[in-house]
Amino acid sequence: MSHPEPEYDVIVVGGGPAGSSTAGLLALEGHRVLLLERDKFPRYHIGESLITGVIPTLDALGLRERMADLRFQVKYGGSLLWGANQTTPWSFRFREIRDSRFEYSWQVRRAEFDALLLDRARELGVRVVEGATVRGPLTDGDRIAGVSYQFRGESDPIEARAAVVVDASGQQRWLGRHFGLVSWHEDLRNVAVWSYYAGALRYPGENEGDLLTESRSQGWLWYAPLSPTLTGIGYVTPTARLVESGLPPEQLLEKQIAESTEVSWLTAGARRVDVYRAARDWSYACSQFSGPGWVLVGDAAAFIDPLLSSGVTLAMRGALSVARAVHEALAAPEKERHIMQVYEDRYRDFLGALLELTRFFYAGAHGKDELHLRAQAIVDPQGRLPAKISFVTLLSGLVRGDESLDGGGTDSH
Repeated sequence: MSHPEPEYDVIVVGGGPAGSSTAGLLALEGHRVLLLERDKFPRYHIGESLITGVIPTLDALGLRERMADLRFQVKYGGSLLWGANQTTPWSFRFREIRDSRFEYSWQVRRAEFDALLLDRARELGVRVVEGATVRGPLTDGDRIAGVSYQFRGESDPIEARAAVVVDASGQQRWLGRHFGLVSWHEDLRNVAVWSYYAGALRYPGENEGDLLTESRSQGWLWYAPLSPTLTGIGYVTPTARLVESGLPPEQLLEKQIAESTEVSWLTAGARRVDVYRAARDWSYACSQFSGPGWVLVGDAAAFIDPLLSSGVTLAMRGALSVARAVHEALAAPEKERHIMQVYEDRYRDFLGALLELTRFFYAGAHGKDELHLRAQAIVDPQGRLPAKISFVTLLSGLVRGDESLDGGGTDSH
């Protein structure tokens, strides 16, 4: 393998949605970008249900039309069976947002979606290196000035330098762990177990692609139609509850499906076609999102919970914002600290809104009206619009009319 050049404007660590999008957007601005990815693509990843908050970044990268080429399941909204004494699902549509530009999103196969983003970064001129494990930062005084990395199967480390290093390493949290920045949300220490099923039923009409979220007494189920024939189904519960149940995770999943109200009849004739998978303890935020010569984006900065399907949106909307911030900081290095602080403040604003609603979901069997009103208190406390519009805005990833992550130039604030 030929070694990349040793000098760049920006080094991006991680080739997932946050890293690929950030790198591609910076290349569009004319910057020399190196992207280092540990794995070889395509590779499996969970987080398949996208919300419309990803679309501004797809548009900026020129990828929206290619989404249709991959024939992903179109998703016009979501359905929920949530709330005390609730016996039938209720739903929302993305188009219900006032002046909405986006009527639908997608259920995706992440191996294909992530490869699309990484390939686009290459097309735009990013030097993409797969199979490269980052060993540590290079420093110039108190400033990160590059990285040391290693190709798989090779013993000699390689050094690359750049004016800015972007950590998009996902839940590896490379720099967050390096600097001791990771703080866990103890009330959201959960475990998820999931698998894939063929032959499950679909809702009719434009509800066909809805992600169904069904509350259970000690957790919740997701039901994600990934194609006309394939469905992802998973169960989330507090980690302590899994231990108390005394069941292996796969048995707990099947028990919850069998005892559920909605998912059980949708899967009556289905059969499992993949292995069981599990993940646990994923809710955290780093106490600092940037420092001299470095910045975090996507899961490397924070992750809340799969409940609102916001992970990929946080990654890709964060990429749109951090790419702008890095571009401005490269043009005006003396403003870097201020520019990055504005980026972080906006990112935390969006995170805070999603975290507050997530905690309200988990706090009890709140019904539709209560959830709508809580979203309104977060998004529109003056009550200028119907409460449901606030709820749909949050669940679309377009909170506060987009400005939380990417509205306006950071150097003008």
